[in-house]
Amino acid sequence: MRPLEADLRAGLRTLALDLSAVQVGQLLDYLALIQKWNKVYNLTALRDPTSMLTHHLLDSLAVVSPLRRVLAGLVRPLVDSHTASFRLLDVGAGAGLPGVVIAVCCPEVAVTCVDAVAKKAAFVQQAAVTLKLPNLRGLHGRVEAMTPGSGEGYDIVSSRAFASLAEFTRWSSAALAAHGAWLAMKGKVPDEEIALLPPEVKVFHVEQLLVPALPAERCIVWMQKTSTPLENVAPKNLP
Repeated sequence: MRPLEADLRAGLRTLALDLSAVQVGQLLDYLALIQKWNKVYNLTALRDPTSMLTHHLLDSLAVVSPLRRVLAGLVRPLVDSHTASFRLLDVGAGAGLPGVVIAVCCPEVAVTCVDAVAKKAAFVQQAAVTLKLPNLRGLHGRVEAMTPGSGEGYDIVSSRAFASLAEFTRWSSAALAAHGAWLAMKGKVPDEEIALLPPEVKVFHVEQLLVPALPAERCIVWMQKTSTPLENVAPKNLP
């Protein structure tokens, strides 16, 4: 068994995620790739492999089941309903967390990781090649400059410790499809940030996460545009 594989598999069992041997291998290869690039580029502050597994991989894996649940209930317009893949934009992706992890676990999701730092976008592109993930791409740029055409917005726009909720939603509003949802990964429930959201954004669920071997608070703040019908994000499917 490869180093850290036992800990990863134990974490997957705790999260009730059933991944194939290939997917487990891709996650371990991804961790090794981060370690390799960290020797030259400062992709992440953590260097210890065990800490990286817990704070990066397992932390990102904790959002997979909630994401699948929201996607399963997402009501897309008829023009989009024939599209095989859901589209997810991971903003300020850095080393690709959680975007790369989502691409590994959810091959039905086309993941774009955007970052203003060129070397980080290049790393995600290299990860897509190394891990053989045709549903993943890295994009160098600023999310506020992205202006998808009509009907071309993303079903999900995600972020992990990127910015305040108000800044995140304001900068990425043009990229989010009218029917879509924002997925913001946070530590403690950010009550003050939620209170500062503009009227154009509404929170439809705050989901507590339990990350294996990580004794710290984690949550997802799920949001949508106020103009989006509530049923389009299917909060009825959420606990």
